[in-house]
Amino acid sequence: MTGTPTQGVKTVLHPVSDLAKAKEVYAALLGIQPQTDSEYYVGFDTAGQHIGLVPSGGQGTASPVAYWHVTDIAAKLAEVTAAGATVRDAPKDVGGGRLVATITDLDGNVLGLLQDR
Repeated sequence: MTGTPTQGVKTVLHPVSDLAKAKEVYAALLGIQPQTDSEYYVGFDTAGQHIGLVPSGGQGTASPVAYWHVTDIAAKLAEVTAAGATVRDAPKDVGGGRLVATITDLDGNVLGLLQDR
């Protein structure tokens, strides 16, 4: 089966219970300060990846979600649902022309899709 290739996992969002404290831990881990820092989201760009911190419940899951970057989110959703995945969160614009969606695989794992326009 051939479909639309992804650009790989470049974004991982981590739910955290205390955004301020988590920011300190991740800054120490990554060795940099966040590029995005607000009361609802903290983001670090390092080594070609984006590591985001969201308040618990902000993404509706208690575990990290890896976001696969794609060039056509609608086409990729069609491909993965045809293969058996279920759409968890339909594509939504989160600002700056970025669309995100989540799916669950056959085992209930949450996977993210991300398209920059």
